[in-house]
Amino acid sequence: MFIDKAKITVKSGKGGNGCVSFRREPFVPDGGPDGGDGGSGGSVIFEADENFHTLMDFHYKVKYNAENGEDGMKRKKFGKKGKDLKLKVPPGTLIIDQETGHLIKDLKKHGDSCVVAKGGKGGKGNVHFKNSVRQAPNFAEAGGKAVERTIILELKMIADVGLMGFPNVGKSTLLAAVTGARPKIANYHFTTLTPNLGVVQFYDDSFIMADIPGIIEGAHEGQGLGLDFLRHIERTKLLIHVVDVSSVEGRDMIEDFEKINEELVKYSPKLAEKPQIVAANKIDSIMDQEKYEEFIEYVKDRGYEVFPVSAAGRQGLDELLKAAMNKVSELRELPEEDDYVYFDLEEADKDPEYREIKVTVEDGVFVLSGGQLEKIFDSTNFNDMESLRYLYKYIEEKGAMQKMIDMGIKDEDTVRIKDFEFDYYE
Repeated sequence: MFIDKAKITVKSGKGGNGCVSFRREPFVPDGGPDGGDGGSGGSVIFEADENFHTLMDFHYKVKYNAENGEDGMKRKKFGKKGKDLKLKVPPGTLIIDQETGHLIKDLKKHGDSCVVAKGGKGGKGNVHFKNSVRQAPNFAEAGGKAVERTIILELKMIADVGLMGFPNVGKSTLLAAVTGARPKIANYHFTTLTPNLGVVQFYDDSFIMADIPGIIEGAHEGQGLGLDFLRHIERTKLLIHVVDVSSVEGRDMIEDFEKINEELVKYSPKLAEKPQIVAANKIDSIMDQEKYEEFIEYVKDRGYEVFPVSAAGRQGLDELLKAAMNKVSELRELPEEDDYVYFDLEEADKDPEYREIKVTVEDGVFVLSGGQLEKIFDSTNFNDMESLRYLYKYIEEKGAMQKMIDMGIKDEDTVRIKDFEFDYYE
């Protein structure tokens, strides 16, 4: 099964908590704190691998979690770092953030990679909180939170030349004739249900050719197979527009030619501007010579090069391939352009209000919230006065205490941090 689009949820590993521990050894009086740091959580990484050709694996499994970091241990031993989760995708896969619709990374070639969810940082052990005043800190830092993100994977096949045209015009036959590819070929519409790739070897050079499933009128609106596969020719440098000039099916070749180009414009004006040459196929079966000659003149007048060929009879293919090879060679020298809006992972993972404490009132309860506040709260040992004093000092230094006073807090009013409630007294 060929799957070229998938939506999955990825989650990095949580950082391990710092350890609260004190040296307990004979003949070592007042050993002091020796709690080690927690290990960082594992990250989720995508990597392009040329051995993969479809996103099928992501069709069946949609949730992926990296490993959590281990908690710190006594004797200043660090917790083990969580193992990164590396997900392999075919070259040509776009990694898109679902929430914004912005591109995180375009994995164009084998070995390209990107981190989409960074693991939480390991918390510090109590050894880091010792100072001249606080000799025996009975608390440690909680590990950093995991990052969860919904990702859209979209595969756009990597090819230099894309074959386009209505169904049953001979695209698959042409691909089979000029490459080692063996696409399914039959005399009915939509024989090709998935894109096929082949390598064209032309003397000392070569290029990759893709046979894109038939496009029909209305493809840009989802008719037929067009909407699913139009994107596969977005990466191509050159389009070969294959037209059936035999008139065997009674179709108007000029009308077919214009309809396909209209679909390109409606789907993407940028795609319609790609260089294009025309392969007038099935010249060995022409039933209306006058119509055929009228088509050739029409296409030339429009500024396109046209090459009469017979893919089945292997006629005229050298001239077509020579023109394609020359054009591809020229286009390879040009810098690649894209119009993607890129997603800044580092900026997205930053919380501009992380160090601020927000104060709200809900049903008479004063609610304190904030990224750093919640991390310190998770690190607090409520059975230890030093730890509670550390939390209180942070709340006071960040101005939250004064905010509550300004908002009219009174003795015995309730203050809530996360799920913990306590009474306020001056």
